[in-house]
Amino acid sequence: MITAKLIENHLNFKKPAGTSRGVLLHKPTWYIVLKHSISGSTGIGECSIIPGLSLDNESTIEIQLQSIVDRINKGERPTVSEFIEYPAIQFALETAYEDLAFEEPFTPYPGNFKVGKKSIPINGLIWMGDPDSMLEQIQKKLNSGFNCLKMKIGAIDFQAELDILKSIRAQFSAQEIELRIDANGAFSAEDAFDKLESLSKYDIHSIEQPIKQGQWNQMAALCANTPIPIALDEELIGVLDTGDQQQMLDFIRPQYIILKPSLIGGIQASNKWVEMAEKRKIGWWATSALESNIGLNAIAQWVSNISTQMPQGLGTGQLFTNNIDSPLTINKGHLLIDESKTWDTSIFE
Repeated sequence: MITAKLIENHLNFKKPAGTSRGVLLHKPTWYIVLKHSISGSTGIGECSIIPGLSLDNESTIEIQLQSIVDRINKGERPTVSEFIEYPAIQFALETAYEDLAFEEPFTPYPGNFKVGKKSIPINGLIWMGDPDSMLEQIQKKLNSGFNCLKMKIGAIDFQAELDILKSIRAQFSAQEIELRIDANGAFSAEDAFDKLESLSKYDIHSIEQPIKQGQWNQMAALCANTPIPIALDEELIGVLDTGDQQQMLDFIRPQYIILKPSLIGGIQASNKWVEMAEKRKIGWWATSALESNIGLNAIAQWVSNISTQMPQGLGTGQLFTNNIDSPLTINKGHLLIDESKTWDTSIFE
């Protein structure tokens, strides 16, 4: 017999966080907590959305989550595929089931990511802001041992952003520091290529979503002629049918895709994207969609079991004032398990 409960724990940011849809002060978050009455094992899955960006209907998502819990307590087993219009629910339900299946708690995807086994290289995230604050963030990341930085651009004057990149490259070569750029769709289709040309002077590894999603013709033209490798990010949200996914990759032919399981339907959905991308020689990496340590841990375990050395976007666990305390830690640009720390389970009891 499996019992279930729903716990609400909206996440509060230490500092306002910018996304392509505005500024976040807090993030709607729920946990599906499962318990097996015989084995005593537990499974926890995080449902966390970014308002205005997540496909999930914010006004009905809690109703859907409570329905899942009620059905499980009646002896049913709701399937992940039932909630295709709620990708964040799919991620939560899938990871809760996987966590429940393994005796060790907080282990939805057992394997390489555990004490003494494997750390995951990650990029240091630089939030949009005024030039001084961005330079301060950059210096802190470099001092902490990061050799891959992801800088969000599009919120301040473009020339000021170029000046910041120029100052980094004056100190560090592309061999010393990998620079990734995330435009969050900030460029217009008309001026995107010129901006990519300007950015290319600074040995940029890649740029995420230079123009807004849904402009396949313009994005395909950019990918075919770009001086900087392009990664699709928001473009993947809402493309739910496998045939449509294949058509998009074949038409746009990006250099990379970014996988955020909470936004695209969970881990199995992400695995499908990986398979399609690798078949087409398209690179990929995974990124947190600003989940708490519960969701972050699940994504990290999943990624660790895939053969990739690409730095991942999994450095978001330190952004919140009320995150779940966990053994997850960052050291010299790597996400790893600190064996001196434990999970705080008080919220789930």
